[in-house]
Amino acid sequence: MLAKDGALSFDVNAQTKRPINAAIQFSTQDIKTARLSFKLTKDGVPLPLSAVVGKLVLAMADGSRFIRAITLVNKPEGLAEYVLAADEIRHYGAVKSELILYYTNGQALSIHKFGFNIEQSLIDQNIVPVAEYYIDDFETLRGQINDLYDDVVATVAEIEAKFEDLDNVETKVGAQEKVDAHANNADVHVTTQKKAEWDAKETTVGAQAKVTAHANDSVKHVTNEERSTWNSKETTSGAQQKVDLHANNLDLHVTAEDKTKWNAGQLRKLTTDTGSFKLNLAGKDLYTDLLTARTATFYGNSTSANGPSSASLRGFQIAEDNVGEVLAMGNDGSTWRNTFGSGTFRGWRRLLDTKDTAVVWETPSLGNGWKQYVSPDGFPHTLRYTKDAFGIVEIIGSIAGGALGNNVAAFTLLPDYFPIQSMHFIGVASSVGTTNVPQYHRTYIGTDGKVCIQSCSNTANPNEFITFGFRFRAAKV
Repeated sequence: MLAKDGALSFDVNAQTKRPINAAIQFSTQDIKTARLSFKLTKDGVPLPLSAVVGKLVLAMADGSRFIRAITLVNKPEGLAEYVLAADEIRHYGAVKSELILYYTNGQALSIHKFGFNIEQSLIDQNIVPVAEYYIDDFETLRGQINDLYDDVVATVAEIEAKFEDLDNVETKVGAQEKVDAHANNADVHVTTQKKAEWDAKETTVGAQAKVTAHANDSVKHVTNEERSTWNSKETTSGAQQKVDLHANNLDLHVTAEDKTKWNAGQLRKLTTDTGSFKLNLAGKDLYTDLLTARTATFYGNSTSANGPSSASLRGFQIAEDNVGEVLAMGNDGSTWRNTFGSGTFRGWRRLLDTKDTAVVWETPSLGNGWKQYVSPDGFPHTLRYTKDAFGIVEIIGSIAGGALGNNVAAFTLLPDYFPIQSMHFIGVASSVGTTNVPQYHRTYIGTDGKVCIQSCSNTANPNEFITFGFRFRAAKV
């Protein structure tokens, strides 16, 4: 509900209390929206409002007087409210009020006197309210008296009518005898159990509907034609006899032993009858002769053309309709793969194995005053480098104390780790002596494998420590 709320908190006690002039101001146009909200407490806790009627006395500035019942919003929490009626809000000026509680046991409490103001709206400037009085209790009393009067008149009329037939009035004993006789008449009355049984019985219409639905169920019923068809079908024993006869026919079936023996048979002849290579490609073309031979084990050496390397090859070849795959093994244990088709030789590719992917770290010898760096916590940042199967070289670790210069080598890589071209890297350097400002170094790696620390941004301590964390592709995979 939309309302302009004026909140009031009262504590019920016997201390001297002056009327409160609340800072509440309504307008004569606050019709059914001017609300007074009351929060009542006693001894610091909510005052329960059970078995109580609240009355609000309003004495208007023009002499009008109203006594209204308030609304109990939350009885356990002592919350109540009253929304000024339309005939009350139009009486502008200072309003004196008092909240009174009447209990059903005859007790009453004057909660507090307070005042608030109703301002005359501009739209009501030429309207002067007429003094009026409304006492909620008097109106209620008058209504109750009128209702009581009507009841008395009706009761007297009823009594007069009964007195006319007084001689015919049944005595209490006679009435009880008739009631008992009727109650014990089993022909007229039925038990609760009988009622439940009769209520559960099927009606004629319901029974007929169920019978009709069953009769029309073609799933449960069969026709004469269907019955004749089913009677002509094979019996279980006859069908089993035919199955057994078929299962025991060894001309049509094989045994599990036969299947095992045939599954272990060689479908294609990859070797000669003596088990040697079926195809010797020494000095021949590994592409042309393999394609011609189709499927066969083969042998090749450094004199074979179109081979993957100078190493001898041993393996097998698969080819169908000029599209196939060749797998071969070198005498060094390497594995190679090649595909060919449509008259095009596609080249050999080496297959990586666990040996190729194993990481081997090399530790270089340091020169020109450089030594292995050890951090203050005693943990060594070991300088080392490695190369993976794809030819990617990685250098990690830290060194310290050596000389800087364009051609001053801190260490040299092994030949298999030389880069495909010379290059430069930027890495982390010590910030000691430079107020903790991050520092860096410039490092050069030549195609001859020399690693040179050319410069450092830390001019105070350029060789305190130099950290590596670089990756590049080697010239040799």
